Amino acid sequence: MPNRTYITAEEKMMPGHKPMKDRLTLALCANASGDCKIKPLLVYHSENPRAFKSHKILKEKLQVMWRSNPKAWVTRKFFVEWVNLVFGPTVKKYLQENNLPVQALLILDNAPAHPPNLEDDILEELKFIKVLYLPPNTTPILQPMDQQVISNFKKLYTKHLFRRCFEVTESTNLTLREFWKDHFSIAICLQIIDQAWLGVTTKTLTSAWKKLWPEAVAERIYEELEPGVSVEEEIVSLGKSMGLEVEERDVNELIEEYTQELTTEEIQELQSQQHTEVMQEIGFEESEEEVISTSEIKEILGMWESVSHFLEKKHPEKVATGRASDLFNDTCLTHFRNILRGRKKQTSLDMFFSKRPTGESEKNVAKKAKTSEDI
Repeated sequence: MPNRTYITAEEKMMPGHKPMKDRLTLALCANASGDCKIKPLLVYHSENPRAFKSHKILKEKLQVMWRSNPKAWVTRKFFVEWVNLVFGPTVKKYLQENNLPVQALLILDNAPAHPPNLEDDILEELKFIKVLYLPPNTTPILQPMDQQVISNFKKLYTKHLFRRCFEVTESTNLTLREFWKDHFSIAICLQIIDQAWLGVTTKTLTSAWKKLWPEAVAERIYEELEPGVSVEEEIVSLGKSMGLEVEERDVNELIEEYTQELTTEEIQELQSQQHTEVMQEIGFEESEEEVISTSEIKEILGMWESVSHFLEKKHPEKVATGRASDLFNDTCLTHFRNILRGRKKQTSLDMFFSKRPTGESEKNVAKKAKTSEDI
């Protein structure tokens, strides 16, 4: 909600009440002709929200690629998975259906989650994708998604959110605060995201390329839109219908509030925090459960690598098996990899702080360190 609505204003005034900080991250992508929207990557802080069970939501049926981590931020791993499982197959199908050459150029800014050597991580059957990185600090100037596409999406999201609030409060006995606090969930949020992304027009998507690729935009013929009410005006009207004091500037402030990319320092800080959380989880889990030997973990991970490699080469359904493999890998094996990572770090720290025996050579110490890490 915009900051000046009574819901958020009341939140800030209530003693001991923590304001709603629920956040998610979306990565949007579309082509220059505006007729191919890619399924967005969505990162949330929970892998299996309670609302999914009550609404009987299956993640594989969502109109987004669902991923999670405690901070709800896009990582390199998530981005590579999105390229291989969503972007690549969608683009290939689009090109084939439109009798176009199977060639694609993915244009990226220098966000920390966009790996500089992304082409090395692209699957063999998707090597028709080439990657172009925009120069540093040019995202607001050149990046197509930053030329009114993201802001337009956010405005449409806010409009549909206000409309949902209005419809609920009009047709039930719920107050706006009761609906927002007790009934608005990630399940409803996903529905609104679908509506908003669907509502971003071809004209908006194509116009976004006028700075980076003006020739492509010049060739397009647009239908003149009839004069109508702006999205901001619709939001204000819906807000006032619910008794909210909201103006267009409040809407625009909300749209601009979360536009800054994470800096490298912020990413490093988040990685450090996440690593601490993982280490704490490992310590708790290992103290509560039977301790598994390092050799057992390495053996089972080696077996999985062999199975995964075999499926990738031999199974005809590459996309389906890829998704199944990723799900199994994330759900079942990440736990054991984290244990290994924690043990390796602890071993390194022990070696670093241990006192070297008098007269022992650097070579022997290095050999012992390596042997210790391999245990």
